[in-house]
Amino acid sequence: MSAPQHLLLIDDDPILGEQLTHLLSQREYRVTHCLDANSGFQRALEGDIHLLLLDVRLPGMSGLELLSALRKNTTLPVLMLSACGAEEARIRGLQHGADDYLAKPFHPLELVLRIEALLRRTGLQSANLTHCLQVDSLSFDPARVELKVSGTPVELTPLQFRLLWLLAHHRGQTLSKTYLYHRLFQRDYSPYDRSLDMHVSRIRRKLSGAGFDALRLQTQHGKGYCLQ
Repeated sequence: MSAPQHLLLIDDDPILGEQLTHLLSQREYRVTHCLDANSGFQRALEGDIHLLLLDVRLPGMSGLELLSALRKNTTLPVLMLSACGAEEARIRGLQHGADDYLAKPFHPLELVLRIEALLRRTGLQSANLTHCLQVDSLSFDPARVELKVSGTPVELTPLQFRLLWLLAHHRGQTLSKTYLYHRLFQRDYSPYDRSLDMHVSRIRRKLSGAGFDALRLQTQHGKGYCLQ
């Protein structure tokens, strides 16, 4: 029997932390709860965490600042939790490297389903990333969830890595948003959901910063995305 997957919750609300620990323990997850950013940051880097649940508002260092610091050290999948559900807040979370974003208050089942979906994506199961891939100067290593441009590592979140791998694997083909949402998010595409757009924008900036022509990652308006 496999060991339970280990979730790290960083939230300064002890009551919510107790509730979520109880909820997720019933789903056979192991949960560690940290009440502040500093202890949470150190715990996240210890290597045995499968997924991070991160509150935006933390004392001292904000959740977004913590996420930016983490992304310099780890590709750990991150689900952000916030009392602010405005689109601008969700966009900021995704821009800082979050893989998903859930506004408080949320239904417990929705949290569980999002965690399950994110862990499936992180396990590379839904995208079927089974082999290394080389497309011009782009080198993909699914086992390490690592992208290199001309031999130089480029920091991508696990979701961004899978998205770019899919586009590279189908180079020259336009992949629809409907297809990508099902493969990456396990949910239907909604024109009001800009999660995918934000991840593509972030990937373009990272590729450009590494010297890759980001214009090759094309938006086919009304259709989807294509890597030329």
